[in-house]
Amino acid sequence: MVMLYFSGTGNSKHIAELFSQNMGIKCHSIEENIDFNAIIDAADVIGFCYPIYMSCVPRIMREFVAQHMKALKGKKVIIFCTQLWHSGDGTRRFAALFPKNYINVIYTEHFFMPNNMNDIPLLPMANGKSLKKTLAREKRRMESVCGNIKSGKVKKRGFSVISRMLGFPQAIFLETVERRAKRILRIDEDCTKCGICVDICPMKNFSMVDGEVKHNQNCTMCYRCNNKCPHKAISLLIPGKIKKQYTGIR
Repeated sequence: MVMLYFSGTGNSKHIAELFSQNMGIKCHSIEENIDFNAIIDAADVIGFCYPIYMSCVPRIMREFVAQHMKALKGKKVIIFCTQLWHSGDGTRRFAALFPKNYINVIYTEHFFMPNNMNDIPLLPMANGKSLKKTLAREKRRMESVCGNIKSGKVKKRGFSVISRMLGFPQAIFLETVERRAKRILRIDEDCTKCGICVDICPMKNFSMVDGEVKHNQNCTMCYRCNNKCPHKAISLLIPGKIKKQYTGIR
């Protein structure tokens, strides 16, 4: 078994590593420069973990699946998604990336993690006390999940009719937001051209052109750049200066 994950600001990484520690397996970010086809070929069970965006799988993870589709054929798959509230069918959306009966989904779960979308004022940023409470709760959930998997129990969170009904309107809305995010990401006048965003973007969306930072309309909405920008100079969905940043799990 092996766990593969994408994490924008650390939440999905935390869950993937919790699982790997409990199960005694290796864990890799899909951003690593390694031979993933060989890793997938060598494993009987592949775990995937990613943040769900209003019931949609991040574009970077969708592209990873498409790139390694052939190697994944016939594999047993465990799917975890991290979310703020309730994505509906967040895990089923990942399974839907494959043709029918192409993979064997043996377990899925949704994990509730802190908000990292810092340019939407209605969504609170986690403070120290609430963050610790959330992490303790999800650690207990992971221990239960690992116990189920070790005992052979099959569970598919997000596959029910109700889950699909809850996820469908979110996914339709997110498709619009995802297209919008490619165009409207903004870099304001407080940018010091430090190049941090250029270095950390998983999509290589930023580049330095004639001493100015430009974005290339290739955003996967992970919120890594505007949470890491030292001068809060990047906004994504809602224009204006961000006030707080999600520092992630330490």
